[in-house]
Amino acid sequence: MTTTSAPNQATPSRSRRVIAISLAIIAALVVAFFLFAGLYADWLWFDQLGFESVLLTQWTARVVMFVIGFVGMAVPVWVAIQLAYRLRPVYARLSSQLDRYQEVVEPLRRLSMWGIPVFFGFFAGFAASAQWQTTWLWLNGVATDTTDPEFGLDTGFYLFGLPFYSALLGFVSAVLLICLLVTVLVSYLYGSVRVGERELRISKSARIQLAVLAGLYLAVQGVSLWLDRYKTLTQTEDRITGAGYTTANAVIPGLTILAIVAAVVAVLFFVTAIIGRWRYPLIATALLVVSSIVLGIGYPWVVNTFQVQPNRFSLEQEYYQRNVDMTQAAYGIDELEKTNYAAKTDAKEGQLRDDAETTASIRVMDPAIISPTVRQLEQYRSYYQFQDPLDVDRYEIDGQSQDTIVSVRELNLEQLGAAADWQNSALVYTHGYGIVALKGNDRTSDGDPVFLEQGIPASGFLSDLENFEPRVYFGEYSPTYSIVGAPEGATDLELDYPAGEDGASETKTTFSGDGGPSLGNVFNRLIYALKFQSEQILFSDYLNEESQILYDRDPAERVQKVAPYLTLDSDPYPSVVDGRIVWIIDGYTLSANYPYSTTVSLSEAISDSNTTVERFGLDNINYIRNSVKATVDAYDGSVTLYAWDDEDPILQAWQKVYPSTLEPISEMSADLMSHVRYPTDLFKVQRAMLGVYHVDDAQSFYQRDNAWTTPNDPQDDTNLQPPYYLTMQMPGQDEATYSMFTSFIPSSLGAASRNVLMGYLSVDSDAGGEKGKVGADYGKLRMLVIDADTTVPGPGQVQNTFNSNETISSQINLLKQGQSEVLNGNLLTLPVGGGLLYVQPVFVQASSGTQLPTLRKILVAFGGDVAFEDTLSEALDSLFGGNSGAETGDENVTPTPGATATPTPTPSPSESGGTSEQPTDDYQAALQAAQKAMLDRQEALEAGDWAAYGEADDRLTAAVEKLIALGG
Repeated sequence: MTTTSAPNQATPSRSRRVIAISLAIIAALVVAFFLFAGLYADWLWFDQLGFESVLLTQWTARVVMFVIGFVGMAVPVWVAIQLAYRLRPVYARLSSQLDRYQEVVEPLRRLSMWGIPVFFGFFAGFAASAQWQTTWLWLNGVATDTTDPEFGLDTGFYLFGLPFYSALLGFVSAVLLICLLVTVLVSYLYGSVRVGERELRISKSARIQLAVLAGLYLAVQGVSLWLDRYKTLTQTEDRITGAGYTTANAVIPGLTILAIVAAVVAVLFFVTAIIGRWRYPLIATALLVVSSIVLGIGYPWVVNTFQVQPNRFSLEQEYYQRNVDMTQAAYGIDELEKTNYAAKTDAKEGQLRDDAETTASIRVMDPAIISPTVRQLEQYRSYYQFQDPLDVDRYEIDGQSQDTIVSVRELNLEQLGAAADWQNSALVYTHGYGIVALKGNDRTSDGDPVFLEQGIPASGFLSDLENFEPRVYFGEYSPTYSIVGAPEGATDLELDYPAGEDGASETKTTFSGDGGPSLGNVFNRLIYALKFQSEQILFSDYLNEESQILYDRDPAERVQKVAPYLTLDSDPYPSVVDGRIVWIIDGYTLSANYPYSTTVSLSEAISDSNTTVERFGLDNINYIRNSVKATVDAYDGSVTLYAWDDEDPILQAWQKVYPSTLEPISEMSADLMSHVRYPTDLFKVQRAMLGVYHVDDAQSFYQRDNAWTTPNDPQDDTNLQPPYYLTMQMPGQDEATYSMFTSFIPSSLGAASRNVLMGYLSVDSDAGGEKGKVGADYGKLRMLVIDADTTVPGPGQVQNTFNSNETISSQINLLKQGQSEVLNGNLLTLPVGGGLLYVQPVFVQASSGTQLPTLRKILVAFGGDVAFEDTLSEALDSLFGGNSGAETGDENVTPTPGATATPTPTPSPSESGGTSEQPTDDYQAALQAAQKAMLDRQEALEAGDWAAYGEADDRLTAAVEKLIALGG
């Protein structure tokens, strides 16, 4: 008998299993190493900069909060599942459907009982980790010694405590709700809760668990309702932010009652867990819902409709006053100094004599227009670039303060083209070179800027400093990363600037500072090769034991990383401080939780024709302080943070979170103090609030009969006019001071707006020049309230007058001859001569090709009079009776004859309202002939009559030549 053995059962290959496990381990190690590489690179960056404690604090806080969130969710959910399962009925009769459910669930029961808590725990952990700043601020919060007018609580409770308690209650509510849901699910699957034949049966254990969870949930809701009373002080109502009469007398008492009712319902659920009767808590819950509708909606509606609306001001006056006072305090505008200003509108001879110091500093160079001019004159090579718009600053030269326009010469590697390989981009072109500074109040005879510092190599009053360092390794346009540094005596590799000694075409240099993490070992090279996806970092022979990698080089980015709690000003600016080019950046602490303070959109408040709308993590704010001044060294990238407003409670709390990261003001050098200024964005936010809150009493606020707004930019009617820095003496000041200015017109809706001046705001922006001591008047807000009996044209009206004046228009048209384009500069408003003077520079540039804006004319206006001349000095003299008495920065300039693309004749006073000398009959005839020829030429062009076009063009040329001969 023959037998055959059964075939062997197929078994998994041991080698395949080993390979699969090995690949999984290798993949996990690779992922882990990439994660480690990113974290280690961050550590090297912060450690090199000396702010490793900031990163360590963030890591620690995030890990701690993740663990708390994970445990706080996972453990209660696990306990709820375990209790519901272990206390299930042993002999429960289940329906056939539940039997099928159990058959499906049972094989995965163990995994689910652990997996569900872990799943929810991870989500809760990440959510809690995102709240670490709220938690740490609560732990380190400080008292402000200011109380809210409704509950009498310290405002620190609203800034630090209320956000944390709200987040905590939201977390606990989510935990309890999930526990309740999983308890119901498990109890139903295993028979503790049975539904059938119009009957609901709940086992004793399930009843206790569900009742306790429901009671805890309602107790938490009661606490939440209690906290909602305080939240009403930061919520927006019809006219104000904060509790009005209806809220204070109906909503807040209603929330108090609801909180008590919720607590009672919670107790009833706890009682149900003991006695087993569901009727009372369920009825109480229904009553709670009904009460919330009556007390939360009905009663406030009745109070508002029948009590407040017929008697609004008498009932709301107290609350309006609270809003005015608290808003002014929250935005730092409570110490505004207001002066009634009866502005003169008649221009008379010698009227500006007492304002000579102010007029000498009037800026005629517009930093938003002349960037192409600076680029053409100072760029030298295509791989350099300048900021656009340029920045403004001031320096003391020969004992006199000089307002300047400044910019650093930075790299533009995009212009390297085919030469932009890795070696050139990372090792050769590593830094910009030098800073340019030009007078804001002067021009050359050709209409170009007057430079105080320029050139490669650098030359001027700054480069004459003994320790001046012109190299710019850290700037707004620096390359993504550069590798620098070499042992002493090694061959220089970095391009310093395109000029050299003995006719050489370039000069090389080697970075000698401490500006970035070391690449002196293979491990660090590997880390950064992974970070920047660049194998050249690992294999290049040009790297050595002294190599450093410079990255995250934008000054604002560096400050934001080391001070993540700050919101930074949108306009960092470069200055030369103690011989070093440094970037100065203002940092703000913000909040949306200041009681009774009106909310404003930060992005909208700072948006104007020079600043595009930005996105902020916290955009709707009702509290702001310029708490920190930061500097970034342009050579080595070192960051220094100064506690500028050490009385700010939010900054005090963050100083406890990040100890030893801020320097006191006493450490600021005298030179640095002379260059810090009042920040632009803060001033914009304050002017946005002062449009309504320049009034001090509730009645004016309620009537809103004197609401203002910032005028639109006359050159860009869709955006607000930006504020501007000038050295000027405001009425009431003893001397001219570096300040920032803006104007106000009436606030109105639609086309009914009146573009007349209502107010003029300045802020003292000069911190002084004494080491560690801020000037007494720094930050002083001064407002001129224009007398209602005097009509002073606003910027839009003045611009319209300029544009519609026939004489000026004809000369503008002449400036547009050929391929020229006319650019109107910033329209400055200046309180001089007892009135308000408008000054606007007019530039001409080619309409295509190489554009080089040059200053050709100055428009000025005072009251209803206007003038249009080659220089500011001439324009003011023409406007004020032939001799204004003013001093200007360009009074010694004689414009080059024929330097303009077209002549610039002087307007007649009959047309412009000025008082300049009457032109001769020949001059007027030539001007009219030029205008007629231009019109004829345009008509011939439109008709396609080229013969007529040529004849008109010849007549125009002849008229222009005659105007030049007559002195036009």
